[in-house]
Amino acid sequence: MMRIHNVLPGMLLGLILPLPITAAAEEAGTDFASAITSGKATISGRYRYEHVADDDVPDDIADEPTDDANASTLRLRLNYRTGQWNGWSAFAEFDHVFHVLLDDFNSGAGTSPNRTEYSTVADPEGSDLNQIYLDYSSSDDWKFRFGRQRILLDNQRFIGGVGWRQNEQTYDAFTLNTKAISKTVLSYSYLNQVRRIFGQTVPGGKAALDGHLLNARFSVSDGFSVTPYYYLLDYKDTANFANSTSTIGVRLAGSVDVGGGKVTLLGEFASQSDAGDNSNNYDADYLHLNAMFAMENGLSFGLGFESLGADSLSGTAFRTPLATLHAFNGWADQFLATPGLGLDDLYATVKFTAGKWNLTGVYHDFSSETGSSDYATEFDLSAGRKLGERYGVLFKGAFFSHDSSSPLEKFDTNKFWIMLTASY
Repeated sequence: MMRIHNVLPGMLLGLILPLPITAAAEEAGTDFASAITSGKATISGRYRYEHVADDDVPDDIADEPTDDANASTLRLRLNYRTGQWNGWSAFAEFDHVFHVLLDDFNSGAGTSPNRTEYSTVADPEGSDLNQIYLDYSSSDDWKFRFGRQRILLDNQRFIGGVGWRQNEQTYDAFTLNTKAISKTVLSYSYLNQVRRIFGQTVPGGKAALDGHLLNARFSVSDGFSVTPYYYLLDYKDTANFANSTSTIGVRLAGSVDVGGGKVTLLGEFASQSDAGDNSNNYDADYLHLNAMFAMENGLSFGLGFESLGADSLSGTAFRTPLATLHAFNGWADQFLATPGLGLDDLYATVKFTAGKWNLTGVYHDFSSETGSSDYATEFDLSAGRKLGERYGVLFKGAFFSHDSSSPLEKFDTNKFWIMLTASY
């Protein structure tokens, strides 16, 4: 039964009416007080309606069928960045997520214990000090960051911010970036804690770890770069020991002009093994290949293949616990955890720009990496555009079809989103 909350109408107006923010001074002063007062504040709002329709789960898997979810959420975000003072600056970002009118959904990880009969939409209500950090730059080639921060590496397949969800994933960390070596960008981060999308009121909302992230991007030509990386994640709480992993890999990406268009190429390979207190002794590989051709008339199309392997002896598959998972393996989010037999994702993408609209269609064919099991297919569609300089709108759908012969306990799932954004 639908529940309706009394929500202040002003919450919705954050998406419609500009809110005055004190403008930053044109130039930062050299003293500490001027650095504070010459800072810049911004405010943004993101409203989203999400509908999830899952086929009823059989009684031998769940006591009751799962009800369709209807989620109406609004995120308000306030940022403030100071000016520079002797190479130092500071940044803070505060979020609050509201449930507006419709809350017939399970927000996940125990954040809505009275709504477990609904399908999951992982957007719990609440406030979060999303980021707060100090930056120090000794020169244009060296930058240091200390504190709670967003870390986005490459395409976020391994380390990301889960930006699709209303409450992002951030890290209590130290980060060093340097361009001191010609045609090279080196990055190192030490992670002390990951703050997950479920907020700090539930145990699953954060995890302590000793994490070391090494990433180096070398420009090998005007259009191509090669990026070797090493990520060591050593979790400190028992619930996350299975995510303690050591991953080493290399990524080649770039583009070339071909005829009247451009071909963008990606090749990536990684190998992963257990680390820290992980009791699963395993080795698994990762492979991603993709080619896209962009034409001058706004049409782009391409083919990709992504494989997350599995260890046939232990039954443990390749893990990506800190990834922005929604961007991979279908927008229906049916493979947030890699199945024990691994996952092969053969996908085709078509994009088209029609006036101010950006249209995207993706088809996925999912199967096991080990053996020859078919899992499912999925169609994803989106249409979005800017509305002036400050506003945007997005329509998006995902249609997941489970294969009747699949060994996985998954079911047909359709998802649909309407999203409005505003920033000032």
